[in-house]
Formats: sequence, C-alpha cells, structure tokens
Amino acid sequence: MTDSINALTMTDDLFFNSASSQLDRNKTEKSVHNTLNGMDDGELFLEYCESEMISIDDGTIRTATTDITSGFGLRSVLDTETGFAHSNELNDQALTRAGETVSQLKMGRSGTMSDNPIATNQRLYHPENPLQQGSFSARAHLLHEIDAYARGKDKRVVQVSASISGEWQAIQIIRANHFRTADIRPLVRLNVSIITEEDGRREIGSYGCGGRYGYDEITQESLWKSAVDEALRQSLVNQKSKPAPAGEMDVVLGAGWPGILLHEAIGHGLEGDFNRKGTSAFAGLMGQRIAAPGVTVVDDGTIASRRGSLSIDDEGTPTQRTTLIEDGILTGFIYDRLNARLMGKQSTGNGRRQSFAYTPIPRMTNTFMMEGQDSLDDMIANTKRGIYAVNFGGGQVDITSGKFVFSTSEAYLIENGQVTHPVKGATLIGNGPDALTKITMIGNKMELDRGVGTCGKAGQGVPVGVGQPALKMSGLTVGGTDL
Repeated sequence: MTDSINALTMTDDLFFNSASSQLDRNKTEKSVHNTLNGMDDGELFLEYCESEMISIDDGTIRTATTDITSGFGLRSVLDTETGFAHSNELNDQALTRAGETVSQLKMGRSGTMSDNPIATNQRLYHPENPLQQGSFSARAHLLHEIDAYARGKDKRVVQVSASISGEWQAIQIIRANHFRTADIRPLVRLNVSIITEEDGRREIGSYGCGGRYGYDEITQESLWKSAVDEALRQSLVNQKSKPAPAGEMDVVLGAGWPGILLHEAIGHGLEGDFNRKGTSAFAGLMGQRIAAPGVTVVDDGTIASRRGSLSIDDEGTPTQRTTLIEDGILTGFIYDRLNARLMGKQSTGNGRRQSFAYTPIPRMTNTFMMEGQDSLDDMIANTKRGIYAVNFGGGQVDITSGKFVFSTSEAYLIENGQVTHPVKGATLIGNGPDALTKITMIGNKMELDRGVGTCGKAGQGVPVGVGQPALKMSGLTVGGTDL
C-alpha cells in the first residue's frame, strides 16, 4: 500500500515531469483556480492508463493488444448546468482552450464553490503496475496451459475460450483553492469459457475472477485450474438440463453473483440523479418501507482490493459504506457532488467516470444485501415447486419502472422441497420494488461475486462488485421453454 503523498508524487511524474506531457504544475493549478472561480463546482481530471488483453480460442491466440492512453477532462458546474471539455493532449494550449470552453457557463452569473472533499489516508490496493509483473508472452503461454488443461480434463470438451486482462490507471484531480489528490488503480481479470458436446448436444459453462491487485493473484496454478474446473462443471450440468417450466412460482437465488439482479433492478433506482429528477421508482419514498423486514442493502466502496472499490472517487471524494435500505426501510441514496449539492446532501463518494473523456455521474461501487438467519437447505426444503437460480447470464432493467428480465446460466427445478434436475432457458421477470417485498427468507452467509462485474450507464462502463446471501422470493414470474 502507499499513502496519498506518494500517489501525488507518482502522478506528478506522469503529468508534469514526463516527456509525454508539457503541463507545468503551478501554471495548471492557477489555471484551474481561475477557471473555476465563481462556479459552484468543478475539477480537472488527469488520467494515464496502460491496459492489455490477451484471449485464446480453439488453441489459438485470437487477440493480443496493449494500449496507453492519457488526457484530461475539465469540468465546471453552475447550478444544474455543466460545462465540459477534454483532450488527449497534455499541454498548456489544450488546457487554455478547455478553460475558455467551460467558462462559458458564467455569462454574467456567479456561484459559490462547494467545499472540497476531506482527504483521508484510505488505501485499498497496492499501486504496483500489474502489466510489469512478468512478461506479455508468459501470460499468452498461460492461456495455452489453460486450454490444454481443460481439454485434458474431459473428452467431451470441444471448445475452450479464455482471456486475461490488466489495467493500471493513474489519476490526479485538481480543484480550485489548491486542492489536489491522486490515486493509482490496478485491475486484473481472468475469464474461462468451456463448451462440451455429448450425443450431439452442446452446452457452455464459464467462470471469471479478478480485482484490484496484481497478475500474481490470478495466475496461480491452483486458481486458474479451479476456474477451469468450475467452467467445466457448469457445462456438464447444463448437459443434463431439461426445459424450464413457466409461470408464477417461488424462486431461491444463490449467494454471490445473483446479486447482479439486486444491482440492476434496485441499485440503479437508488442513485441520486434518478431520484433528484423523480424518474426512479423509489423517488419520494425516503424513510418508508420498500422491502420485506430483514432486508438491508449497502453500497461499500471501501473493501480492500475489490473490483468495485476506490480509495477516492473520480471527483476526489473518499469512498464510504452507505446503507441504502435498513431492515426494509429506505434510508439513503448514493451521490456524486452535483446531485448531493442540489439535494442538500453530502457526496457519498460515488462520483465515477469511465475515463477523462466523460463527466462523473453517481454510480455504484460494491452493492450487496446483508445476511439474515436462514439456511439454504431450509429455503429449498420449504419450497413445494420452484426454481433454484445459482448463476445469472444477461439481463435488462427499466430504471423508471424497475421492471427487469434476467436469464439464468445455471438453475435447477425444486419439487416438494428437493432439488431434482437442472433446467435450461429459465428467465426471471418482475420489477425491483415489488421483488423486494417478496423476499421471505434471507440466507445466513453473504458472498461477494468473484470480481467480474461491469456496469453500464449513460454510455459509460465502470467496474463494480455485487453480492448477497441466498434468498427465497415468493410468487416471482418465471419465463421458461417448457410450455
């Protein structure tokens, strides 16, 4: 781990003392201060990012890319309006042009600059660059090992796809009144997908993992072999699946990754911008019961090394743990600075952006439901007929209404309190606010996902985490293929 002073020193070397940048730090700070003076908010966001991705398919390396990007985004905020300019040129001329652009918001008006974030010594991940751990060719060789291991495990394996990717992002945020903060963010990910064939039937299984640490975490032999084993297990389970039934029935959700339903169908509705504008299904319900008793949901960006965690958000605010729903009562939203100011609140450290080319908006970090007191075995035993959804594939949600459709990638039929056989083609249909009230049992063990989530909103994608204990929900609509 490193402290904020070292992060500033490291990013100073990138943005003010490198051959690729022509910015002078003192002139930059003065320019930002002069540009944002008289605004309500705003910042200069400097970014440098190295990334790579390697993938293999059918024993052949299909993709091998490396990329380096750098640039800045300058934002001014006055009342509800935002001025924004960005450039991949790090020089005084580009910054001057950007300043002239975002200054157009003033036009005879004047605001009062909001207080700057309060700095902390929060350090959630090591700043070491994963791309400098080992060689690119060694990672490509690892993918060949994964392919060979998977094919050697079972003669029914007909296709293996795998990828490994890494990123090292360095940011610095400069605000008016001589405020500067910085962060160094590593991010790695491993994915394995396996297709098996038996009696002419092909089925797929997949597994992924990652987080804010180095490649050494995901390239350990025990880890990548367990990833292959799990992907193969899912594929073979699906080989035995039967068409899923359709209709209204009880649903038991597995722990961990199924929390993506919570993230999509409920979490977005608890973001500040949707509630300020009144477009969320939860707008105006603060302090009211919106979920079954026992349901507690939090967004926590402070969990060390997690994919969705950040030492500071993209406005310079330290992330925090925010309780959104407590024992079924709506208690909080997640905010960036703009929406917090307009709603008379404080930022929760959830102002996030995909890169320097985007403005920050309120986004989740790691969003999960807390554990309860029930066991998974009891949930299944108390289900006469229903679906046990262990893993999810894709899904869609409408933020305004909360309506969602999620497809399962691993699911089983429950009959008379027993898991009988795997099912294929099961989709869960409902709406977030209604689904929260249908939770009847909450598992006693909360799990986080394995570190693969990416959230899309307003054309921006950011890494996130999800999680939950096992849950039982009554009367959920299941769309199936066995009609």
